[in-house]
Amino acid sequence: MSTSTEPETTEVPEEKKTIQLQATVESPSPCVRQVIVTIPHAEVERYLKDAYDEIVPEASVPGFRAGRAPRKLVEKQFRDRVREQVKGALLMDSLSQVSDKEEFSAIGEPEFDFESIELPEDSGDFKYQFTVEVRPDFETPTWKGLKLSKPVEEITDADVDESLQRVLGRYATLEATDEAAAMGDKLVVTIKFSENGKLLSELEEERVTLNSRLSFSDGVIEDFGTLMTGVVEGDTRTGKAKISEGVSNEETRGKEIDAEIHVIEVLKSELPKLTPSFLEELGDFESEQELRDFVRDSLTRQADYRTQQALRQSVVDALAGNADFELPKSLVQRQTQRELQRKVLELRRSGFDEDNIRRFVNASRQNAQASTEAALREHFILEKIAEEAEVDAEPADYDAEVALIAQQSDSPERKVRARLEKSGQMDALRNQIVERKVIEMIVEAGEVSEEKVEKSKGDDDQEFAVYHNVLPTRDDEAIPAAKYEDNSPKDAEKKEKE
Repeated sequence: MSTSTEPETTEVPEEKKTIQLQATVESPSPCVRQVIVTIPHAEVERYLKDAYDEIVPEASVPGFRAGRAPRKLVEKQFRDRVREQVKGALLMDSLSQVSDKEEFSAIGEPEFDFESIELPEDSGDFKYQFTVEVRPDFETPTWKGLKLSKPVEEITDADVDESLQRVLGRYATLEATDEAAAMGDKLVVTIKFSENGKLLSELEEERVTLNSRLSFSDGVIEDFGTLMTGVVEGDTRTGKAKISEGVSNEETRGKEIDAEIHVIEVLKSELPKLTPSFLEELGDFESEQELRDFVRDSLTRQADYRTQQALRQSVVDALAGNADFELPKSLVQRQTQRELQRKVLELRRSGFDEDNIRRFVNASRQNAQASTEAALREHFILEKIAEEAEVDAEPADYDAEVALIAQQSDSPERKVRARLEKSGQMDALRNQIVERKVIEMIVEAGEVSEEKVEKSKGDDDQEFAVYHNVLPTRDDEAIPAAKYEDNSPKDAEKKEKE
């Protein structure tokens, strides 16, 4: 596709005139545009003249008073500096103009080699090219009248009892013991990961729960429960950590890494009793029933989240067939961490505790590319429908999201909002709100049949997750900070360490 931007005919001040240029746009893939920009030499001369006009009146040249040197001499002395300045100005102004005039919607910064671009010496045109990632161009799928299945969960008293035990478990009194470790006990361990005798990484003095599996950001010890049941303080066990098939480095996928697990402490726990003083400490609850209501509300929001995710997947599956486009690897890599942070926000507002969030984060990071590609594809589809239907996030929507996160973490709403703004996550919150609104709109316009589902029991108790990379990794692949949010009314992690 080739387009040209014509000069404006309206008289405006010289420095604000539109640049005469030609932009040739090619589409090597749906999400990438390669643009060649050609600027006539007359425009280069105009920018050079303006630049010299600005510095001549104040230029300091040896042998002349400031501003009194002949223009030719000033141009000779300041030539290199001015040409570099003009090159930058022409690039920035023309990039802005092309971005405004062309029909693509950029989602990244233009990529070009500034140092290799040169202004023409004499009468030649100024040419350069850049690559930019854009929103994919595709036909909006038909979204009205979809046939959808809505899974419905029932929260029972037994569910509340089980969840309440998990909440109280974070406030349990922990005592070091000489007894052998059993499933559900806490262990303080140091784990050294090595390959062929070479140390790859070390997890130092980490408190973990003795569950069947122990997962990391890029792998898992599948037989952790079998391996560690019966250990006592001072024991060392050796096992294997299997690297996930979804990690970015293909050479390491499926590898088994030696794991040497040293037990520093075995901790037995005793749950607190629901006395009036403890209920007050827990979150100013006036009665056990009020606490149970809080727990039930969290479980209800978790069930609603699972229902919405199932509906979302059903909607996207129905729409994605008409929106097949390739995503650039660079875009997927850049968006991986951002998508992970968005999901963590969504889980927090939906009432999930940090144990669940860690499991989710580890599972996502173990298959980061595939999960990010799927999320980006969903985002582009839902965002296009949102634009055409004029769906957007309102101030009240942000207030509601912040309030839910604040309720879950027992933090003031203003502090939660400030934290989100400081970490640059308000944009992620906006996407979350808009996508949820679009899904609700599509569901409302569809044919929905409800289906009662049976919850899988005890799966959460099969795995304990920690944030650690078995293989060496870069500093910029950090896990989203999560310690300040919890599913209990207070900061359970802090309480647990006290």
